[in-house]
Amino acid sequence: MIFKILLQIIWFLLPAGFANMAPVLVRKINFLNYPIDGGRIFFGERLFGSNKTWRGLFFGIIFSILTVFIQSFLYSRFFAVRDISFFSYFNANICLVGFLFGAGALIGDLIKSFFKRRFHIASGKSWVPFDQIDWILGSLIAISLIINLPWYTWLYALLFFGFLHPVVNIIGYWLKIKPNRF
Repeated sequence: MIFKILLQIIWFLLPAGFANMAPVLVRKINFLNYPIDGGRIFFGERLFGSNKTWRGLFFGIIFSILTVFIQSFLYSRFFAVRDISFFSYFNANICLVGFLFGAGALIGDLIKSFFKRRFHIASGKSWVPFDQIDWILGSLIAISLIINLPWYTWLYALLFFGFLHPVVNIIGYWLKIKPNRF
C-alpha cells in the first residue's frame, strides 16, 4: 500500500519536479536571462537574488506542461498508469495542470528565496528544510485549486521529496549540473 502511494506521489509531482530542475538545466541559454526582481532591494537585500530569472520561470513552466502532456499520453495508453493517477487526464485541461504545477513549484521557490534574503542566508547556501520543500508546497497549493488531494498526499509528498531532494542535488553536483551539493 505505501509503495503504491509513493508511486502515485512521484507520478503526480513529476511535472513540478521537472519545473524545479529546469532553471539549472537551461542556465546556459541566454533567453530571458533577467532577474525577476529586476535588481530591486528590500530592506537592504535583493528581493529574490540574481539567480531567480525569467528564463528559469519560463522554462520551468514549459518543462512542466511538456511533462503533463507526456503523462497524458501514457495515461491514455497504459492501464497501469491510470491505476497510479490521482485524477483523470481525459477530463483535465493539460496546459492548466502543467502551468499550475510549474508556476506553483517556482513561485514556492521564489517565496523561500525572499525569506532567505531576509534572514541574510547567502544565495546557494542551504536552508534546511525550506530548500527541500519549497517547490513541493508551492506546487501542491497551486494544483489544489483544481484537484482535491487527500491529506496524506501532502504529508507523504513533503516527507518523501523532502528526503529525496538532497540526493538529487548531490547527483546533480557530481554530474556538474549544479554548482553546490545542497
